[in-house]
Amino acid sequence: MTRTVVIAGVGPGLGESLARKFASEGCEVALFARTAAFVEELAADLPAPGEGLAVQTDLASVEQVREGFETVREAFGPVDVLVNHASAASWTGLMDSSVEEFERAWAVNGRGAFVCSQEAVGDMLDTGGGTVIFTGATSAVRSLGGTIGFTAAKFAARGMAMDMAQEFGPDGIHVAHVVIDGQIDGPGARERAPDRDAETFLDPDSMAETYWHLVEQDRVDTQPFEVHITNGPQNTEFI
Repeated sequence: MTRTVVIAGVGPGLGESLARKFASEGCEVALFARTAAFVEELAADLPAPGEGLAVQTDLASVEQVREGFETVREAFGPVDVLVNHASAASWTGLMDSSVEEFERAWAVNGRGAFVCSQEAVGDMLDTGGGTVIFTGATSAVRSLGGTIGFTAAKFAARGMAMDMAQEFGPDGIHVAHVVIDGQIDGPGARERAPDRDAETFLDPDSMAETYWHLVEQDRVDTQPFEVHITNGPQNTEFI
């Protein structure tokens, strides 16, 4: 079965690994990113038998998100899988955060995922089911202190995912939230954290296998909602 996949927010690291994994499984993969250069190169380099489509999209813009989904439908048809993967960092506390910084984190992590989900779930309701996966973070379940914008946005996205899972599970739409509780290995990651043990970095290719497992799960009465990935690529816990 050929699936149409939208990965909303693609960059080097886990986003790239997700795109390559889905393509290797025969999916048609649309890559949303604010800047075009990386996703255009990646779309052209995805492994067979999949096919890639680069869609330059600012996920903070409602209009661009909706236009991006229309581009995907024109190229590949209705969406079967959505990965809400975008993230706008806001690493300051309450008194040091501007309203603009706070709202930018919400616009990408919260509103962007909301609009992407509306578009994708609309397709899935028409076609009989699908999968929506939210990429979360430690801050989605446990505040770190001093990262108020990012934490608020990630908490909101997790709550949105939970609400969607309850609403649309009976319609054959599996909604899951993946907590990334650790440092993902990728370009420059080890240089930015030189004191971290190499074994504790999360392998993005192994993580992509977990996402694919969520897509491939049989539609049954009960579905795991949350996956917690931590302490190296071997530690994945389904909740």
